[in-house]
Amino acid sequence: MRATTVVIGAGHAGLAMSRCLAERSIDHVVLERGEVANSWKTERWDSLRLLTPNWQSRLPGYGYRGDDPHGFRTMPETVGFIERYADAIAAPVRTHTTVTSVRSTDGGYLVSTTQGAWRARSVVLASGACNLPRIPAVATALPASIRQISPLDYRNPDQLEPGGVLVVGASASGIQIAEEIHRSGRPVTLSVGEHVRVPRSYRGRDIKWWMDRIGVLDEFYTEVDSVERVRGLPSLQLMGSEDRRDIDLNVLTAQGVRLVGRLAGFAGGKAQFSGGLGNLCAMADLKLNRLLDRIDQWAGDQLGDHGLEPPHRFDATRMDANPPLLLDLVASGIRTIVWATGFRPDYSWLDVPVFDRKGRLRHDGGVVSSPGLYLMGLPFLRRRKSSLIDGAGADARDLSSHLAAWLAGRSPGPGGHVNFAAVTGAA
Repeated sequence: MRATTVVIGAGHAGLAMSRCLAERSIDHVVLERGEVANSWKTERWDSLRLLTPNWQSRLPGYGYRGDDPHGFRTMPETVGFIERYADAIAAPVRTHTTVTSVRSTDGGYLVSTTQGAWRARSVVLASGACNLPRIPAVATALPASIRQISPLDYRNPDQLEPGGVLVVGASASGIQIAEEIHRSGRPVTLSVGEHVRVPRSYRGRDIKWWMDRIGVLDEFYTEVDSVERVRGLPSLQLMGSEDRRDIDLNVLTAQGVRLVGRLAGFAGGKAQFSGGLGNLCAMADLKLNRLLDRIDQWAGDQLGDHGLEPPHRFDATRMDANPPLLLDLVASGIRTIVWATGFRPDYSWLDVPVFDRKGRLRHDGGVVSSPGLYLMGLPFLRRRKSSLIDGAGADARDLSSHLAAWLAGRSPGPGGHVNFAAVTGAA
């Protein structure tokens, strides 16, 4: 079987690329290991809603069409949205087709799958950024009596063992799961590392509205001092809820969740935590206020503050003066650890020499260091919003343009192949 381009993954990113390729009359196929929106359908917890308002689901040629633009879709609603998009653009999706390897050939790439092989001049990797949980090596030192689970497997508190829970990680997943488990009646301890604190709403508008309007989400990957550092930042402490409530460390401590510092390791059945919790919280508060300052400046300059609530600032993060550095898991009644420590993509099937010494793909804004190979859907791939549904369209337009120029033998222009050692630290 042959196609000019093979797109791997039929989530929002792969479908956005499919639409852009179709607009350029580039014949292609989209290969999906499960069904359309498979990860959204099978790897999310029950109560999860999108962190972005419904209006912000903007894909090439498609957008939100309901009567609640400022609400937050549930996962079944999100799956339905993506499925309708696939139908609307008539995406050439082959479902239940698992890619087993991608290899370079003289004429491009050989893509082997459980449903046969494809030969293509170009390949787009849109298989997702959250295929595997990042579980630290210290997890191997845990007693066998402690159950371990990641957000990919977590569905609701009922599946957990009775007793206390240690949630490791305080980004969007960790902070939401910690609150939900605590509300179920289980005592929760939250291990806090670097985090990004933001309010759900500010001056009467959703924080995502502000970030969209002031240009934060459109910041380009070449405009930041260290793109690798920014790509590694945790997700915002946000949740989508019908009452649009905030969720941060102050909310959790007011409910009774205990805060400890960054997890350092385990020894003798005891968890060890760093003593830098205060500094981490102070830095998050500082960055929050910098963002609010930027919003206030833009609001004054562009809107004259018309129709907006007055500026205000939020209470500093509260915590114990001396949070514990050691925690005896058994004596504290902890039976489960939730590893909300991030995710990583799975490219174990990619047999092309494009990885740096840390196992990361060498790429320049989604243009991989092997001609004709492209990447979609990773955090800050080209823009700060790249991993959002709302960011897939802009990235797909850029990369499909580059791909089309490459297929035609033309110079792709800005955003082409550059010094990958400088971009990724591969030297």
